[in-house]
Amino acid sequence: MNLWPFKKKALNTVPSTGGWWPLIKEPFAGAWQRNLEEVRGTVLTYPALYACIARISQDIGKLPYVLKAIDSNGIWKTVENPAYSPVLRKPNHYQTQSQFRESWILSKLTFGNTYALKRRDNRGVVTALYILNPMRVKPLVSDSGDVFYELQIDNLSLVPDSEEGENLIVPAREIIHDREVTLHHPLIGIPPVAAANWAAVKNLRILKNSSEFFANGASPGGILTAPGSISDDTATRLSTYWNTNFTGENSGRVAVVGDGLSYTALAENAADSQLVEQMRYSDEQVCQPFGVPPYIIGIGDIPAGMKIDDMTNMYYSFALQTRIEHMENLLDEGLGVKSPFGIELNLEPLLRMDQQKLAEVQGSLIKNNISTPNEARNKFGLPPIAGGDTVYMQQQNFSLEALSKRDAQDDPFKTQSTATEPETKPDEVIDEEKSMLKFGMLLRQELKGITLDV
Repeated sequence: MNLWPFKKKALNTVPSTGGWWPLIKEPFAGAWQRNLEEVRGTVLTYPALYACIARISQDIGKLPYVLKAIDSNGIWKTVENPAYSPVLRKPNHYQTQSQFRESWILSKLTFGNTYALKRRDNRGVVTALYILNPMRVKPLVSDSGDVFYELQIDNLSLVPDSEEGENLIVPAREIIHDREVTLHHPLIGIPPVAAANWAAVKNLRILKNSSEFFANGASPGGILTAPGSISDDTATRLSTYWNTNFTGENSGRVAVVGDGLSYTALAENAADSQLVEQMRYSDEQVCQPFGVPPYIIGIGDIPAGMKIDDMTNMYYSFALQTRIEHMENLLDEGLGVKSPFGIELNLEPLLRMDQQKLAEVQGSLIKNNISTPNEARNKFGLPPIAGGDTVYMQQQNFSLEALSKRDAQDDPFKTQSTATEPETKPDEVIDEEKSMLKFGMLLRQELKGITLDV
């Protein structure tokens, strides 16, 4: 692996936390274990947030890499090249190409940055790519403006210690760095998870309160009242006794109280709380930073009149297209792919249509002289047939060149009639025609008198 360590004294650390919430911040020691502070790991498990992250990463993960080259006609065609195809087919020793793409997008959506470390062979050709833990990578900038990356040891990604025993520092040419929106610094991306944080936290708290409510037998809290004044010790003792014996799993038991004590339940007005509306609105806010239409993850209703193709195209345009194009451009640059080659993600698995719709589309392409029958048969996994590599056109169709020549005539549509003089024949021709006509008449008269024996 071509990694070159450099002295840290010549570099300046980019002001960054290394990721979104890299440290668990607690109001006091042990608060995290007692669930007294919402942390990133908990927020990511909120259903709407999890669905957005999973849907985008999995959909991009299922789009295979294709290496294409442009031919003399300006048409991009799929090709194979020993310098690029192997690493696209198998990026590293522990991931398939679909898992590699998912890890790429997951890191970008949750931390705002994706760092892919290159591994080269003796020729300098990239033979492996490793998605690094963004919590263990730090961008650095030298006094001259050059970019480097400080890498902590990572056995899975084969990142060793440097010779001095410090973290490894590599130049930017050995890292593919993809980042989300760079609000604060060009090298530090801010993930959509950060923008969706508080909407997800609010709904998590609503779910937590609902869970505690139903754990209490769906019984709301209440007040124990006494006819006279009681001491604080007595109030504490009665409250502890009530909570221990008549809440949680003991909810619903018969309580016997004396000394004039009475229990008054406190019920919450559902119309005032509007929990369903609040949760739905927060779920829509979670979807906004990711660009995911809410109905894609099952929130709300599908707009009237919208078809499946329309939904897919909108989802692709808002949530996937920019991230896909960033990945394609970075791979071209990172792997040193030069013209006439280019790396693309095949969109066919995402925009795949049903068989009937596909047949209609391919039939229309053939009818309109855009594709050949064999190209259409290939879409259905059918072998080519003889004569199927030709674009067919009806006989009555004329080329533009022929129509141009016709229109250049003085009367292209023959609207004016011209009188023609009758053809004159020589006298000897006329006499010969008369003789033949006379001979024919005599022959017919003779044939009428002949009787044929059968």
